[in-house]
Amino acid sequence: MDEKTAQAPMGATGSVPRAIVVMGVAGCGKSAVGKALAAEEGAVFVEGDRLHPPENVARMASGEPLTDQLREGWLDAIGERIADLTGSGQSVVAACSALKRSYRDRLRGFRRDIDFIYLKIDPATAKQRVASRKGHFMPASLVESQFAILEPPGADERALTADATLPVAEIVTAVASLLAGAKS
Repeated sequence: MDEKTAQAPMGATGSVPRAIVVMGVAGCGKSAVGKALAAEEGAVFVEGDRLHPPENVARMASGEPLTDQLREGWLDAIGERIADLTGSGQSVVAACSALKRSYRDRLRGFRRDIDFIYLKIDPATAKQRVASRKGHFMPASLVESQFAILEPPGADERALTADATLPVAEIVTAVASLLAGAKS
């Protein structure tokens, strides 16, 4: 299920569509968890990697980490997609690294009440996962640069932390349960 094919059901009358961003370094499982969580939540899935401009993809593919400035337009594209979809009454789960608090704050500029799901993983596992991926632009050599700038969500942020080494179904079940508790 992805944002183009999914028709997320409208919530109950008066309910507010939920916005969730699954975040973390490359290889933590953002896309797999995001897709499964979107299915569980009846939400549209937004794949953040597809919203990178071609120049950013080329830079990363050549092993060049993105700067904060290069990420701005990409973060805005994700934030706009979240705002557009939730504005039309659809809940959204987006996959986006959102590595720094300033990146998460930028996304919150589009939707203040975004819930972040931080998939925590160790560098060795992340690098091994990225190295084994086929057909993705992100090389394993960039994993270290992501850990170098990673700022895990603070206690004052709307965020849950999940162990990214657990099976996807287990992560989704735990996160969905915590999110359901947060609704009530």
